[in-house]
Amino acid sequence: MKILVTGAAGFIGYHLCKRLLSDGHVVVGLDNINDYYDPRLKFDRLKELGITEENASLWNKLCTSTTHKNFSFIRQDLQDRVALPELFKVNSFDQVCNLAAQAGVRYSIENPEVYVDTNVVGFLNVLECCRDHKVTKLVYASSSSVYGNSTEVPFKEEQSVDEPISMYAATKKSNELMAHTYSHLFNIETVGLRFFTVYGPWGRPDMAMFLFTDAILKGKPIKVFNEGNLSRDFTFITDIIEGVMAVISGTSTSKNAIYNIGNSKPVKLLDFVTALETELGVTALKKMMPMQDGDVHRTWADVSSLQNDFGYQPSVSVKEGIAAFVRWYKYYYVKS
Repeated sequence: MKILVTGAAGFIGYHLCKRLLSDGHVVVGLDNINDYYDPRLKFDRLKELGITEENASLWNKLCTSTTHKNFSFIRQDLQDRVALPELFKVNSFDQVCNLAAQAGVRYSIENPEVYVDTNVVGFLNVLECCRDHKVTKLVYASSSSVYGNSTEVPFKEEQSVDEPISMYAATKKSNELMAHTYSHLFNIETVGLRFFTVYGPWGRPDMAMFLFTDAILKGKPIKVFNEGNLSRDFTFITDIIEGVMAVISGTSTSKNAIYNIGNSKPVKLLDFVTALETELGVTALKKMMPMQDGDVHRTWADVSSLQNDFGYQPSVSVKEGIAAFVRWYKYYYVKS
């Protein structure tokens, strides 16, 4: 198939492009390479896909990979109502996988406008392009954050998600509603995936996995929020990609579907830190902190729907995942 992957320079987008290409698909990657975190990491991900920084820096210019004949990339804003429809017009995509979004819960408290521009206006633009250019299937990233501080665990897709506690979560809930509307009105198959704490090589530097590893190796204290009384459904990147690939290649039971995609084995934050200390061979200096605004106490995915419909079966343990991340971190950041 010919597939558009938005957010291609991002953590999950990069890994998905790699996997799609290895399976023989034709892939067009899109990203605006913003500076929410160091763009160097984004350019380096693209370099792994054969896109030079010089070419990736050019706006609205489709460039071809030097290492993957089926991959091309364009730097573009998702909310561009002239350039994005033109990209759809000249490419005739079979599917779209929308992973582009302004990420981060805490950043959304100070910069809500950015989230609406990218996650709401940008997503609407994608939906309109799918409608106008006869794309029959859209897979898109939602988030476990839509569950807020729900006490019903594990989180199930059918439970209420009407009480988001961050603007990020609110925009992701809005994506699900918008997708439902377009699916109903224009017969587009839409599949939303609620990601649960994804980590692994090439991961985002604003996530706990990176922040903890970086601080511990530099002898700096790590910030442990809510005195460590948090738990997360840490999910390794390869398990996520297996699930996304199954959804792309398969068919859901509903024209408009939403699935949890996680490990379904929540880990206490302090246990996660202990496992990281063991892998690094260093004891962390811990700075106990209060709960952060917009954060949630725990996440825990019920993935039975994704298992039943697509055979999803996460297999990477936290110990294995941490080891893989640390190997990559040392290769990427300590090699020099």
